[in-house]
Order: sequence, then structure tokens, then C-alpha cells
Amino acid sequence: MTDQKPTGQKTTAGKSNGRQAAQQQPAAKTTGEKRLPPTVDIDALIDDPKTRVIVCCGSGGVGKTTTAAALGVRAAERGRRTMVLTIDPARRLAQSLGLRELGNQPRAVHADGFDPKGELSAMMLDMRRTFDDMVQAHAGPDRAEQILSNPFYKTISTSFSGTQEYMAMEKLGQLAATGKWDLIVVDTPPSRSALDFLDAPQRLSTVLDGRIIRLLSAPARAGGLGIRKIVGAGFGLFAKVISAIIGGQLLQDASTFVQAFDSMFGGFRERASQTYTLLRSPGTAFLVVAAPEPDALREASYFVERLETDQMPVAGLVVNRTHPVLAALPANKALSAADELDRASRPPLASAMLRLHADRVAVANREKRLLARFTKAHPSVAVVGVSALPADVHDLDGLREIALRLAGK
Repeated sequence: MTDQKPTGQKTTAGKSNGRQAAQQQPAAKTTGEKRLPPTVDIDALIDDPKTRVIVCCGSGGVGKTTTAAALGVRAAERGRRTMVLTIDPARRLAQSLGLRELGNQPRAVHADGFDPKGELSAMMLDMRRTFDDMVQAHAGPDRAEQILSNPFYKTISTSFSGTQEYMAMEKLGQLAATGKWDLIVVDTPPSRSALDFLDAPQRLSTVLDGRIIRLLSAPARAGGLGIRKIVGAGFGLFAKVISAIIGGQLLQDASTFVQAFDSMFGGFRERASQTYTLLRSPGTAFLVVAAPEPDALREASYFVERLETDQMPVAGLVVNRTHPVLAALPANKALSAADELDRASRPPLASAMLRLHADRVAVANREKRLLARFTKAHPSVAVVGVSALPADVHDLDGLREIALRLAGK
């Protein structure tokens, strides 16, 4: 398997299956001169046995964690063995599922009134624990102990740039490899870095093949006096310069760590590449989550463009907390009627209701205009709107209600 991310290759797998959530919908609906986007069929998506992974991505504060949890609840109640994996360190997912906390191992969800046809489990990524588990699983006992006790390892396992993305890739691969769950729903971090895990195989390959890593691991690879023949004075100069910058002990810790970790590099890189392949497969669906706000929809556009560039299967856009208006009374007529009632000295309640309706219509029209801009830029991306609830979601009943709205019920 290649270690390089095949971004330059043109394939049809992602595009032919990336719209699977809208596969039973027409390409677009036409109302007069306005073209409406296809609708995301959430139930068709989660019921399809070919759908094995759903990745929810988007900017922060748009209800992404709640969306992931609601999808998990609905999938379990419709008969699928479902796992919800959150990479977001927020605790909202555990609270909504009736759990006190989530850890790095799956926890089954059991709550009063929750008796799904399938099963539901949830977990939250712990970078350090995942890194430790990986070391213990793929290194011998002695080498694992040597790595885990190394001060340099203790530093990079929690703070090294990209560690979270590498470990997210590792954990998703582990869960998928067990075959225990029919569906894995992934809730990603609340920023553009949510897609950084797509780069994990490429970034890891670049790091592992870098000159510094080769120099640090050279003693182990050369063995004994052979080191001089391979790196010669170069390593001595390198060590002297780096020691002056970061200190001799840290350099020694780093060299010892890399030498001990050297035999694991290839295996981790291969597994990350396998998970990347999984993300590009027809069994994966990316749902981009946004709110009907300019910044959130701009971020959503970025996510869609990035996913399509990487040939990732985009299932559609979820627009949370919309404010649809069911009444046909236009805002201007509602305001005119309210003014007439005020002039006639009618009870203020009726005019207040009309003005409230006018405000609601203005908000709904603004949201429609914003969504229309997104649709114009991405006409083939299916969309589903989820109307706002009167209160935040904190329990399974709230998640069920969100799930119903996702499914258009």
C-alpha cells in the first residue's frame, strides 16, 4: 500500500457514492426559476448496510456533536449496531446519552426508555491512551516499557503537532477493524483542523522520512561502529547544533525514543493509509454540519471543496437551528396589519403576535438567502434543514427529536 496520499488521482468512487444519502432524490427541484438542492435522506443513509462510517465535520458551535449523537440514536433504534466516536473534548455527548463520562474505550448506552432494535455505544478519543495502547499492541513488552517511560515520548504523545489527528486515524481504524459495529459515527474537532486527519498518512510519511528522524534513528539502524560509516561527522555536527538549542538530555531522550520506536513507524503508517482508504471508500459518508450564519456556511463551503478535492464521499449538508415559517402571511402585510390594530386601539396582544411573525419571516428569508449562496456554489450537494428547538438538547428525548427533524419527520 502506498504511503502517499493520492490527492492527484482522479477516481469516480467518491463521486459515484458520495451522494448516497440523496440517491433516491432528483438531482434538483425547480420552482419557477429557482432550483432547489436535492434533499439528504438520512434514514436511507443510516439504513443502508453499505454505509459503515459517517463523519460529521464543520466549524464550532453548529451542533455537530448533537448531530452525531442523534444519528447514532436513530441508527440504533432502526436496528444497527452503532458506535459514536467523538474527537471533540467537550462533555456534551456523554451527558446527552445519559452517561456520566466517556473514555477511550467504548461504553454501551443504557437508559430508561431506550430499548433500541440495535445497539448503541459511545467513546471519546484520548490521545495519550490511544498512543499508549498502540505502543503496547505493536511493540514487545520490553520495548513498549522503554518507549512509554521515555520523557520525549511523554511530551509528544500529548502535545506534538498532529498527534490528535494521527490518533484519531488510529482509533477509527481500530474500531472499523473489529467488525463489531455496523456503523461508526465520527464527531470531529470544531475547526478546519477537523479535516487534518485526512492528511495524517501523508504528514506522517513526511515526518518519518525527514532528515532529523533519519539522523536520530541512525545509531539503531547502523548498529555499533557502523554508525560512523553512515552518518560520519554529519551526525556529530547535527548533535552539537541541536544540543545547543534544546539541550543534550532532550536530544538523548529524543534519539532513544526514535530508535525504540523505529520498528513501529512502518506499521502505523500502513494502518493510517488503510484508514485513509476507508474514508475514501463507498461505505463512508461525510456530512458537513453548519448553522444558517455567514461564517458557518463559508466554513461549510470550505469543507465541501476540500472533501471533493480529495475525492471523499460527501453525503450532504446539515443546516442546524433553522427558523422556517409555516404561515403564508408576508412580513410587510403582517406589519401593516399590526399598525392598523394599533391605530384602532385594539388589544396589544394581536399586534405583538403579528410583529413577532414579521420578525420570524425576516429571519427565515435571511437564512434562505444565505443557503441560496451555498447552493449556487455547490448545486449538487444535498441539504437537510433542522429547525431550532426551544431549548438545548441534554438528554435522549432531545436527541430523538433532533433525529426526527434530520429525517424530515
